[in-house]
Amino acid sequence: MSRKVLFDTDPGCDDAVMLAVALGHDDIDVVGLSTVCGNTTIENTTRNAQAILELGGYGDIPVAQGCERPLVDELATAEWVHGEGGIRGDLPYPEGDTLDQHAADFIVEQAYEHGEDLTIAAVGPLPNLALALAKEPDLPDIVGDLYVMGGAALSGGNVTPVAEANFHNDPAAASRVVQDAHAKMVGLDVTDHASISFEDIETYEERGGAFDVITDWLRYPAETLDVGEEGPAIHDAAVVADLIDPEVLDFEEYYCEIDTTGGPSHGSVICDQHDIYGEEPNTHVAVDIDVERYRETVEAGLEGYVEAADGT
Repeated sequence: MSRKVLFDTDPGCDDAVMLAVALGHDDIDVVGLSTVCGNTTIENTTRNAQAILELGGYGDIPVAQGCERPLVDELATAEWVHGEGGIRGDLPYPEGDTLDQHAADFIVEQAYEHGEDLTIAAVGPLPNLALALAKEPDLPDIVGDLYVMGGAALSGGNVTPVAEANFHNDPAAASRVVQDAHAKMVGLDVTDHASISFEDIETYEERGGAFDVITDWLRYPAETLDVGEEGPAIHDAAVVADLIDPEVLDFEEYYCEIDTTGGPSHGSVICDQHDIYGEEPNTHVAVDIDVERYRETVEAGLEGYVEAADGT
């Protein structure tokens, strides 16, 4: 039986790859998308989410637009990495409408509807999920599982020496989620290694069709960042790979906090790996990734998405 998943997302090229993998894999049933500001504005992330769905022929999946800014801090977007409008590639302009419902309300509604059969995967900044938790504090007990892609618990950051982009974008929201959700945190500790080889990307590119767009998504960080010889890291796809194959990631439980003080470590994860505070663990931290299993899972999902998009 396929796993029901609601993705809270800010597409974004790596979000787009993740969504394509999820949509194209038989083990995932995408019940809806909620969009959030992050890689670009809320208008762009919503349009991009709808376009990804419609490119693959999944335009009937509901989309709920969410927060246009962080709870406290100013929005910092990343078009310089992801491309104009927040995404690369030639995508259709979406024809469908979004729901007349805020993303936080949609998240709670879907939790009530699907209960323990539902997994929530939040892969952007976290104001939508923080608001959903404020509306329904029992949310983590209602659903079956809750993932967040963000943070750097045991490694360095990517926007400051200690902070990862999603958490740094909205530390207040990340703090609320870490305090209350007992989530699976998939951060830079593993996603920095969630690479797709340049050889695989070239193979996809040669096949044409919808792979033309997907290879633009896959190459996105290599256009602006030094990604090394292993290939670009597609951070968000690590979450969906673990949803499909639980052997992809290894988790350990720690007590974590988020720094919201506004100083040099603003937005960073304080992970009590040596149990100095003596607090009960509140977070499942991803600490290792099987890169080969990850790549195999991504490939399988992309194949399914392209087959649907190209009608083959």
